[in-house]
Amino acid sequence: MTLLSRSITLTPFPSFLSPKSTSPRTLIYCNNDDKSKVPRRKPMNSPRRKPSYGASRRSVLKKSFTQEQVDFTVPISTDPVVGIIGGGMSGLLCALYLQKRGIKSTVFDTGIHGLGGRMGTRIVGPEALTFDHAAQFFTVSDPNFAEMVDLWSKNGLVRQWDGAIGELQSGGNFNALPPSPPRYIGVNGMRPLAESIISETSMMNVVRPCWVSKLEPYNGKWYLSENGKPCGHFDVIVIAHNGKCANRLLASSGLPLIARQMKRLDLSSIWALLAAFEDPLPVPSTASGIPLEGAFVEGIDSLSWMANNTTKLFGSQTSRPHCWTFFSTAAFGKQNKVPQESIPSSTAEKVKKAMLEGVQLALGLPENSLKSPFYSRLQLWGAALPTNSPGIPCIFDPRGRAGICGDWLLGSSLEAAALSGMALANHIADYCQSGGTSPDEFALGLHDEFQPLKGHDIGQFPGLGSEKQINKANELQLTT
Repeated sequence: MTLLSRSITLTPFPSFLSPKSTSPRTLIYCNNDDKSKVPRRKPMNSPRRKPSYGASRRSVLKKSFTQEQVDFTVPISTDPVVGIIGGGMSGLLCALYLQKRGIKSTVFDTGIHGLGGRMGTRIVGPEALTFDHAAQFFTVSDPNFAEMVDLWSKNGLVRQWDGAIGELQSGGNFNALPPSPPRYIGVNGMRPLAESIISETSMMNVVRPCWVSKLEPYNGKWYLSENGKPCGHFDVIVIAHNGKCANRLLASSGLPLIARQMKRLDLSSIWALLAAFEDPLPVPSTASGIPLEGAFVEGIDSLSWMANNTTKLFGSQTSRPHCWTFFSTAAFGKQNKVPQESIPSSTAEKVKKAMLEGVQLALGLPENSLKSPFYSRLQLWGAALPTNSPGIPCIFDPRGRAGICGDWLLGSSLEAAALSGMALANHIADYCQSGGTSPDEFALGLHDEFQPLKGHDIGQFPGLGSEKQINKANELQLTT
């Protein structure tokens, strides 16, 4: 991993950078390599200093809810840098659109194999078994997002998925969906889309794997750290992920309004089973004889979606093994929820067995006739789908100089994630351009109420079709 270092001048130092000498230069590291490279400092015995959120004595802390509200009073830098925590579609497009407005950023992501959030593609072993294990496809309805998708298409990154997609009922009864609106997929899987966004910007740094665990306001800046290791300082921060990790990060951040809105979000859980078979599964076909490639499954508790990644990505004539992605229903995920970081083997076996039995039922196969996959991997998306939303593009706290972006603010789709990142980037740029001297004019979404999303388990494909079809898309747009 590349070592990221910066030189900063601090007088005095925040609590996690206690000075050992009088030198004003301190290296800021954010990596998971040799810990000896990180300057270690003995704790000072002097009383803890009162936090300084701005250079002016007029800086104040306003008591709000269960934590104190940060209120930066110093003018924002004329050359601001934004720290973005989360490298999914929303965070990456926020960084890209900040660059369009002349603002630098650093994106922090926990991904070991790559970033991209829901744009996850897993490639396994010497046979290069390929699975889209989060988002399966996406649709387009917004003109701004359409412009970006057109560019991706011209660059050979996405194409339309013309395979047979529809609704599959127990017993193998398959009804294909109409071809409109177009369904888009990544040409080599979804993850290259994330990599393409990174390649478009020269003003964005990426740090991964990095799990930002603390936010500290000091002297008009936000200081980020990972388990005590400094990660840099920023004029504005963006939270571009959600779930319990985001809630923990915000719990003592000095951003009670943002923390409250994040905590209102409810998320469901879904199991994903990746399975590779030597031979094609006996799937039903359309009236014109085209075999099923993807289906919303109805009437089976353990299964909501199934798709053949091999034919989707490489065509029906390929000789590759057949790599399938299966998703459970949210109800099944709730019934069998366990800590996703340490899934008990007994639970894994039970869930895998139930999901494969669900596949057998959906295809109308005799009992015990489905051949076992030669490769399988089970994953629990513990924070998969939003069940409520404020219905706004982004949230911004101008006094604390912090914002939130993500698909859940508008619903649940890749398009919603993209639009949210774009909106927050432009809002931050406008705020920085104003100098931050009239913060209340830029407050956004801090008090909006949440409304339930229809169907409870909702993942949206804008323009896909009927409400029933949209609600049945619920298991596909996953948040990680």
